[in-house]
Amino acid sequence: MLPVILGVGIAALIAKSIFDNNSEEKRIFISFSMKDEKYRNYLVKQSKEERSPFSFVDMSVKKPWAEEKWKTECRKRIVSCDAVIVLLSKNTWHSSGTRWEIKCAKEEGIPIYGMHIQKNKKGAIPKELKGSKIITWTWDNLESIIESV
Repeated sequence: MLPVILGVGIAALIAKSIFDNNSEEKRIFISFSMKDEKYRNYLVKQSKEERSPFSFVDMSVKKPWAEEKWKTECRKRIVSCDAVIVLLSKNTWHSSGTRWEIKCAKEEGIPIYGMHIQKNKKGAIPKELKGSKIITWTWDNLESIIESV
């Protein structure tokens, strides 16, 4: 009798993992100008709030590396992600690192979304984001993006 019970339990777990895609958090790479680091921190904190309608695993780079190591490590992280969210501000246009991350994500075929971090102080959108969906920072907009990837 025990093997039957174990078999049914295992079958239930397998079925749940196949049909319950929402139980797995999405891996999101957050690209941002270092001048906007506080906004990345805020986004990550917001995703962990109990009332937040979205959650994700933050895969952004949190420490500086030498340039060649940075590009190699960054590409590895981007490739492992379900999507990239680019935090858009007046600093983004001037951030060569952010613009490189966008190019990298495009090269790797990872979905990219631009998100304005301030409603009334929008900076120029880098040409690398051409063709990508651009949103304003709201819980509903974030939920929509994260659920779509």
